[in-house]
Amino acid sequence: MKKIWISSVCLVLTILVSCSSSGRESPDYPIRPVPFTSVRVTDDFWAPRIRTNHRVTIPIAFEQSEKTGRIRNFKIAAGLETGQFCSQYPFDASDVYKIIEGAAYSLQTEPDPELEAYLDDLITLIAGAQEEDGYLYTYRTIMGDDSHDWVGKRWEKTHLLSHELYNLGHLYEAAVAYYQATGKRNLLDVAIRSADLVARDFGWGKRESYPGHQEIEIGLVKLYRVTGNRDYLDLARFFLEVRGPDGDRYNQAHLKVVEQQEAVGHAVRAAYMYSAMADVAAMTGDQAYITALNRIWRDIVFTKLYITGGIGATGGNEGFGQPYELPNLNAYCETCASIANVFWNHRMFLHQGEGQYYDVLERTLYNALLSGLSLSGDRFFYPNPLESDGTHQRQAWFGCACCPSNLSRFIPSVPGYIYATDDEGIYVNLFVDSTAEMPVSGKPVRIIQKTRYPWEGRVRITLNPVESAQFKVRVRVPGWARNEAVPGGLYEFVGDQPPAWSIRVNGDSVPSEVSGGFCEIDRLWQPDDRIELELPMPVRWIQADPRVAPDRGRLAVQRGPLVYCAEWPDSPTGKVRELVIDSSSPPASRFESDLLGGIRVVVVKGRFAGKEEEIRLIPYHLWAHRGPGEMVVWMKANGD
Repeated sequence: MKKIWISSVCLVLTILVSCSSSGRESPDYPIRPVPFTSVRVTDDFWAPRIRTNHRVTIPIAFEQSEKTGRIRNFKIAAGLETGQFCSQYPFDASDVYKIIEGAAYSLQTEPDPELEAYLDDLITLIAGAQEEDGYLYTYRTIMGDDSHDWVGKRWEKTHLLSHELYNLGHLYEAAVAYYQATGKRNLLDVAIRSADLVARDFGWGKRESYPGHQEIEIGLVKLYRVTGNRDYLDLARFFLEVRGPDGDRYNQAHLKVVEQQEAVGHAVRAAYMYSAMADVAAMTGDQAYITALNRIWRDIVFTKLYITGGIGATGGNEGFGQPYELPNLNAYCETCASIANVFWNHRMFLHQGEGQYYDVLERTLYNALLSGLSLSGDRFFYPNPLESDGTHQRQAWFGCACCPSNLSRFIPSVPGYIYATDDEGIYVNLFVDSTAEMPVSGKPVRIIQKTRYPWEGRVRITLNPVESAQFKVRVRVPGWARNEAVPGGLYEFVGDQPPAWSIRVNGDSVPSEVSGGFCEIDRLWQPDDRIELELPMPVRWIQADPRVAPDRGRLAVQRGPLVYCAEWPDSPTGKVRELVIDSSSPPASRFESDLLGGIRVVVVKGRFAGKEEEIRLIPYHLWAHRGPGEMVVWMKANGD
C-alpha cells in the first residue's frame, strides 16, 4: 500500500510541474494544490463519506450502469453482443467514464484488487468499442449516422446536443485518473488515440466548431499535463476561442469568451467552461482569460448565488436567470453545477491566492453540493431547492444520471482541497481533521490538523518540517468569521458582530491581521510547532439583498459554514412553510448525538398558526432523510 501511495503522489507532483513537448518548462498555476493522495482524512464528517463512496456509491453506480444498459452499449459497439443502443440518452457513456474516474481516485486511498480487476475488464470493453481511427461514441457506432435528432453524422452536431466531445472529456479525465492510480496505460492509450483524432479533425482551417456541452477542454488539459503533447493544450484553447460571436447563450457561445461579461445559460456548461478557461490561462499565461473570469465571477457571486452556494436558478435552461432572480421553491441548483462551481473557485484561488474564492467554495461544498448525496450514499438529488412542499425526495438513480456519477468522482477528491503550497510556503484552506505531507522549498513538511469542524471552530495545526525551516503558513479566516456572509454583499449577517477569532503559535498570540482572507505567519518553523485557531460559531441570522424578491421579509440561519433549514418532523404541524420566526429572540444550538448520525442543531422561537413554539433546525445538506414533507431555508420573520 505504501508503494502505491508514494508512486501516485510522485506521479501527481510530476504532472503538476509537467513540461511541454519542446522540453521547456510550461507556465502553470502559481499555487499548487496538495494532491488528495498526500492527505489522509481522519474526521467524523468527511472520512465516513469517503468510505461510503468507495463501498456504496461507486458499486451501485456501476450496478445501475449495468442495469440501464450503459455498459452493454460498449459490448454491442465492440461486436461482443448484438442489438440496438439500449440506454436512454446518446451520451450515457459519460456516466461510466465519471464513475471510472471516481473509482480510480478511490483506489489511491483504499486499494481494492477486486474493483481494479472490474475496471480493467470494463476498460477492455471500452477499447473494443473504439473505432479504428480512434472515434469513440457508442450511439453512432451501434445505430449509424442520422439515427437520432441529436446526433446526425460524425461531429455534425457537436455544437448542439450530440455530446460527442463532452463524452470524450470525461473519458480523458478518467484515463488520466486511472493512469495516476495504477500506472496502467490501457485507458490512457484509448484517450490518446481519441484525442489525436479530434486534433486532426478540429482546429483553425479544419472543422471550426465548439462543444455544445463544455468538458473536453478540461480533459484535454489533463492529457497535456500527462503527455506533454502541446496539441492537446492548443486544442483546448481552440474549443474555447472558436465560440461566439453569434452562437447560443444557452451554451455560452454568444460572445468570444474573453468578451463575456455575465453568467448566462446552462450552469454546468458555464462553470466547466470557466474552469477550462482558468486551466488554459495557467498553461499559457493569457491574462485576458482571467480578466473575463473575474467579471463573470463577480456577476455570479454578487447577483446570482444562492445562500447555499448553489448556482443555476431556473429549471427551463438548467441555468442562470437574471440578476437577483433566485426563487426558492423552484430553485434548480443542480448538484453537477455545485461540483462545477467548486472546480472553478478552486482554480480561481490557485491563480490569485484570494480567500474569497474559498469562501464560495466552502459554502457550496458544505451546503448545496452535499445536499445532493444522502448519508447512506445511495440516494441522490438532481435539483436542490431551498424550499419544498413535500414533493422532493432523493432518488436511487436518474435517466440522466450525471449527478450521481459526478458525486462518485468528487467525494474521494475532497482531501485535495484542504492544503496548497507556493514558493513561499503553505496555505491551509479548509479545516478537516487530517494528516498531510507536502514539499516546501524542496523539503518535506508533515502537517497534523485536529478539529471537529464544521460542528466546532477550534482548529489545532501541528507542523513537522524534516528540519527547521523558514516559510510562510497562511491560515484562511473564513468570511463568515469576519462578519461577511458572502463577498459582494448579496447576503448579510443581521445583528451584532460575532466574538473575534484568534490565532496563537505555541500558546503565544500572534497579530490577527487578515490579508486576502488569510492570516499569514512567517517564521522559522521547528518540529512540533503548533498553530491554534479559534473561530467562534454563534448562530447568525442572514438577510438577502432586497432585490431578491422571494427573500424579502425572510431570514436564513447559519452557524459556521453550515446553512440551516426548518423541516417538517421538527414542527408540531409539519407545515414549516407557515413558520414565522421571532428574530428578536436569540437562537441557540446544541449537539444531538442520536439525530442523523450526530449533528449540531439550532433552536429558534417561532409561531405556528398564532401559537408560540420552539423549533429545531437542521443543516440544510441533511434535509429529506426523514421522509417526504415540507422544508424551508428562508423563513418568514418578525421581531425587532
